[in-house]
Amino acid sequence: MRISKLTDYATVILARLAAEPGRRCTAAQIALDTHLAGPTVSKLLKQLHRQGLVASTRGPAGGYLLARPAGEITAVHILDAMEGPVALTECSSAESHCGIEHSCLVAGPWQRINLAVRRSLQEITLLELAGLVAMQDRRAAAERTVAVTLGALGTRSLKRERL
Repeated sequence: MRISKLTDYATVILARLAAEPGRRCTAAQIALDTHLAGPTVSKLLKQLHRQGLVASTRGPAGGYLLARPAGEITAVHILDAMEGPVALTECSSAESHCGIEHSCLVAGPWQRINLAVRRSLQEITLLELAGLVAMQDRRAAAERTVAVTLGALGTRSLKRERL
C-alpha cells in the first residue's frame, strides 16, 4: 500500500494547520510555510473542506483552519478523505465487485489484514503525524511499558527461584 503524493501533501497541509489551532491561514500562507505550489494547496484545501476536515471563512479575515481538534483527526480520516476507504483487495472494500468472492479461500484472511491496517491507522492522530505529541510523552509511555515488562519478568523469576 502506498499513498499518493497528493495525500501526503494534504497531510502536510493539515499538520501546518494543526501547529496553530484556531488560527486561520490563507492558502497562500500555507503554500509559503509548506513549500508546496499554491495551486496544489488550493486544490487540496477545497477537497479537505468538502470532506469536512477543514473549515473555511471568506473575506479579509478569512482563511482555513481544522474543522475539529487535531487529536480527533486520524490517519484513516485523511486517507478516506483523499483516496477513499482503505481496501487492500477488492473483497476488502464495502462495494466489492469480485467475481470469485463466494468461493475464494484467501478473502477472509485479506479482510482480516485490511481490518488490522485500518485499526492501526485509526490509532494515529494528526497530532502525532504533525509531530506535536511531546517527545517526553512518548518516552514516558515507553518507560512505563519497560517497567511493567521488567516487573512482570522479575515476578516470574522470583516465583521460579522459590520452587
